[in-house]
Amino acid sequence: MSMRARLLLAAAFVLCAGEASATDDVRVHDPVMIRQGDTYYVFSTGPGIRVYSSHDMKDWRAEPAVFERAPEWTFKAVPGFTGHIWAPDISEHAGTYYLYYAISLPGKITSAIGLATNTTLDRKSPEFKWVDRGMVLQSVVNRDLWNAIDPQLVVGDNGTPWLVFGSFWSGLKLVKLTSDYARVAEPQEWYALAKRERSVFQPDAEPEPAAIEAPFIFRKGDYYYLFVSWDYCCRGIRSNYKIALGRSKQLTGPYRDRDGKDMAVGGGTILLAGNDRWPGVGHNSAYTFEGKDYLVLHAYDARDEGRSKLKILEMTWDSAGWPVVNPRDLHP
Repeated sequence: MSMRARLLLAAAFVLCAGEASATDDVRVHDPVMIRQGDTYYVFSTGPGIRVYSSHDMKDWRAEPAVFERAPEWTFKAVPGFTGHIWAPDISEHAGTYYLYYAISLPGKITSAIGLATNTTLDRKSPEFKWVDRGMVLQSVVNRDLWNAIDPQLVVGDNGTPWLVFGSFWSGLKLVKLTSDYARVAEPQEWYALAKRERSVFQPDAEPEPAAIEAPFIFRKGDYYYLFVSWDYCCRGIRSNYKIALGRSKQLTGPYRDRDGKDMAVGGGTILLAGNDRWPGVGHNSAYTFEGKDYLVLHAYDARDEGRSKLKILEMTWDSAGWPVVNPRDLHP
C-alpha cells in the first residue's frame, strides 16, 4: 500500500460478517484471492484482516476477520499500531495455508511482516484455526532503506521459498526464506527487483518520491511476471494508482519491461491505469482458476466518494506473451 492517508481506510470497510454483496460493491483494499473446493476467498487490509467468501466470484459474503485482536507482538514491534493490518497474502503449499500480513503506520518505515497458518479455510471444519507464527521480517528507520510491507510468498521451481515485498524508499526486494517459510534464511540472499528514482540525499526516514509498491509475481509459461503499483493509493478520488509490470525467465530477475528496460532502474510497462469513474486502480494479485487468468485489484469509485472496491478482471495474453486486460471491464 502507498504511504499517505492510510487512516482513511478505517472508514472504508462496512460489511459485517454474514452480509452479502455483489463484487462491485465489496469495499476492500489490497485484495488477494484463493480457492478451496468450491469456495473462493478474498483476504484484504482491515482490522484483524478482512475475509470474504464466494462460490462464483460475483456474490461475496463477509466472514469473521482472521484475528479478533492482532497478535501481541505487533503492538510491540510498531509502537502506535492499532490492529489495522495491511496487505495480506494467501497461498497453499503441501496442505498448509500461509497468510502473510504487514503492520506499519502511515508514511513510516517502522514496519514488520508476520505469518499465520491454517490447515483449512472452511470455518465449519473442526480443524479450522489460524495459528500466528510471529514476525518474519522487520524494517527499522535509519537502519533500512526498504519497507517491510506488501508481502507475497513465491515458491521457485526447485521448491525454495522466497518473499517479495516492499513499498517506496529503495523499492521492491526479494529475500530467501527458510524451508518452513517462517524466517529469513541464513546465509541471507537478497535481490533488488524494482525501484523508481530517488535522490541519495533524500532523508532516509522519508518515503517519497519513488512511489512503487505492492509486488506480485505470477508465473506464466517461460516467464515470471512482476506486477507493481505506481503512484498513490488511499486518496479517494484523488488516487492515481496504476499497475505496471515486467518479466523475467529467472525468479530473481532482472525483470524487464516491453522496451527491455530493467525495473530495477525505473523500468515498467503500464498494464492498467485509472479513468474518470475509477481514478486509481492497483495493488493487484493474479491467479489461474479453471483455465482462465484473472487480475484481482482494488479501484477507487468516483461515484461513491472515492471508496475502494473489489475488481476481478479476466487477463488474456498477446502474441508476444504479455498480459492484456480490458479497461472497460472495470465498469459494472
